[in-house]
Amino acid sequence: MSTLQRNTLIGLAASILLAGVKLLAGIFGRSTALIADSIESLADSIGSLLVWQALRVAARPADERHPWGYGKAEAVASLLTGVLLLAAAVLMTVESIHEILIPHQPPAAWTLLLLAAVTVIKELLFRFMMKDAAAETSDAATADAWHQRSDAITSAAAFAGVSVAVWGPDLCGLPALIFADEAAAILASGIILLTAWKLAGPALSELLDADAPHLADTLRATAAGVPQVQCVEKVRVRKSGAGWLAELHIQVDPELPIRVAHAVGGQVRAELRTTVPGIRDALIHV
Repeated sequence: MSTLQRNTLIGLAASILLAGVKLLAGIFGRSTALIADSIESLADSIGSLLVWQALRVAARPADERHPWGYGKAEAVASLLTGVLLLAAAVLMTVESIHEILIPHQPPAAWTLLLLAAVTVIKELLFRFMMKDAAAETSDAATADAWHQRSDAITSAAAFAGVSVAVWGPDLCGLPALIFADEAAAILASGIILLTAWKLAGPALSELLDADAPHLADTLRATAAGVPQVQCVEKVRVRKSGAGWLAELHIQVDPELPIRVAHAVGGQVRAELRTTVPGIRDALIHV
């Protein structure tokens, strides 16, 4: 089992457990924000399952039908995760507006302790998972880590909203502050929408084979430094899972024997894979 797969399982177990606890606490503690937060955690759990499967698929070696490998399975998982977060945000907003229209009692004060604990746990999970995701340049694992951060944000927003709803009406003499619980849920929905776009954007770029100009410049400079390379004409790169695939056109002395020119191309390929982080493979045209 890879490190990223292990991290995904840890995040999945934590999300399922905390989602169940928050749902029960929201029901018995009369907190709309807490119930909405549990819905977001449930979306996280489904997203973690998608990422887990995507990482398993992406780890498969290339074959005749998929000569470039299965790396884009990670981008598909990231895109689906963004869609799930979008759906969760819409559901949270609708439920919050519905609760505003119905008179109800303020949330129970003890729900604040649970929300504080959940916020801390989720933030620690985000930092733990993000470290390995960044090291492996995995979009799917990054998306999974951001699940935990988005859950921490919604829990923090719920904590603020529940605090105002519990203490605000008596301290300020404003009964309407009871709806701060629902307002926090709506605010958290907006934050989740931003997170969904942050995940879906890079995934769409990868699926559409978007170029990476800065990486292309690095590859061009690296290839140009190889002995007997006179010019680097074309450089194309595309993301595929936890790495990049490159294609370069180089010029050498036309008087070189074909065998020597071919060897120069092999040296360029080896140099790119060795010195440029994230390059899984490179196709060199001489």
